[in-house]
Amino acid sequence: MKEVIEALQPSLVWKHFYALNQIPRCSKHEERIIEFVINFAKELGLPWKKDEVGNVLISKPATKGMEKRPTLVIQGHLDMVCEKNNDTVHDFDKDPIKMLVEDGWVTADGTTLGADNGIAVAIAMAVMESTDLVHPPMEFLFTIDEETGLTGANALKSDFLEGRILLNIDSEEEGALYIGCAGGLDTEMRKDIKWERSKSDFETYELKIGGLRGGHSGLNIHEGLGNAIVLLARLISGLSCKVQVKLAGINAGSKHNAIPREAMAQIQLLPDQKAEAEDIIASFEATFKDELKFTDKDVFISLEKISMAHKVFSDEFTSQLIRMLYAMPHGVIAMSHAIEGLVQTSTNLAIVKTGEKEVEVLTSQRSSVASEVQDIGNKVRAIGELAGFRVEHVGGYPAWEPNPDSKLLAACKKIYSDTYGKEPEVKAIHAGLECGIIGEHYDGMDMISFGPDILGAHSPDEKIRISSVEHIWEYLQEIMKTIQ
Repeated sequence: MKEVIEALQPSLVWKHFYALNQIPRCSKHEERIIEFVINFAKELGLPWKKDEVGNVLISKPATKGMEKRPTLVIQGHLDMVCEKNNDTVHDFDKDPIKMLVEDGWVTADGTTLGADNGIAVAIAMAVMESTDLVHPPMEFLFTIDEETGLTGANALKSDFLEGRILLNIDSEEEGALYIGCAGGLDTEMRKDIKWERSKSDFETYELKIGGLRGGHSGLNIHEGLGNAIVLLARLISGLSCKVQVKLAGINAGSKHNAIPREAMAQIQLLPDQKAEAEDIIASFEATFKDELKFTDKDVFISLEKISMAHKVFSDEFTSQLIRMLYAMPHGVIAMSHAIEGLVQTSTNLAIVKTGEKEVEVLTSQRSSVASEVQDIGNKVRAIGELAGFRVEHVGGYPAWEPNPDSKLLAACKKIYSDTYGKEPEVKAIHAGLECGIIGEHYDGMDMISFGPDILGAHSPDEKIRISSVEHIWEYLQEIMKTIQ
């Protein structure tokens, strides 16, 4: 597959993308990829530095005649979301990403691909290595832990960068220039479990909802995708109205910014009520398939007998948990009146995790309006507290306020129209980009975000369009030659 990937155009970009995908780089575990890019700079003889959290900055001198141009920064993040299908055997801590080429796209075999944001790193490495590009003084900023907290960008010091023109290559739609993004926060909820001993006349089953596509909780939140936690809570609530259900555990989701694709609960049923329970489950499955036929038609529910669970949640605790999950908002809360088609405010019910002592629930809120981030976060808090959960807001990050009068934007629009004979779309995005944080750290930073077509980010369906990578590479070369 190496030869197949490296034969794609532009070959220099794909060579580096393949190399990146041989190196584990899950969020918060970027040690090896940090070492990799530093060694790459050393091999090229380029100046580099690393800050205390692991952000890396590499510099490259201007080509002849471009020395007096302003420094241009190319920025991307080193980490990736590590998600895989339940039946995929893959260890993200040691296994390389297995890539496939299908119908003009590069994808992965049952895992996330890492195009978000490996393609930015690969493009930057191609610029660093190339000897025939025309460019001003360059800085290449590689941040860490973008996907789980934006901690790398948050930790940047004011003297780390010199450049004040920044190209963030972390958007996922060719032909669009992004000039704004949502801010957000996470809301964590925890509650101590009240356990009871299992009764001998019950049998234990694994109840699973799967077959959902999942997706990015910012980019895909408006698409009506199924949320496995939402569906599971609805199912257990409905099931409990008809038969006796004991709950021994519930687990779903793994990332705050991913819509959960699968959810599993350990439940107990009376043997003489199993047939009725199966009929109810079949009815819910048919309902879910009908409701999600345009977005998640492959949704399924399974019920499989497993070894006996020796303890279960108390009925009171089960009721509080399931009612809280059932009532918890998920999806679009408000659309923007300023930018047509832009989600303004949303919330994602992301994770439920059963531990030995407590159940943890994590939700993620986003908005381009700061007051609305806090408002929806407070509503989530209120629901959690009504159910007796301890609630905390964590991980807040600022919105990137659009500047339609940006000099960089005007130049990049003209370059695009001159290159491709059509106007680019100018957009804001309902996702967290590091630009908002970087702009707070560096006064006067002029920024845009763009990138190739990527679908299914944060899910095993992630794929990147080959032709759009070539177009972005061409476009970047024109920007480097032109910006002044």
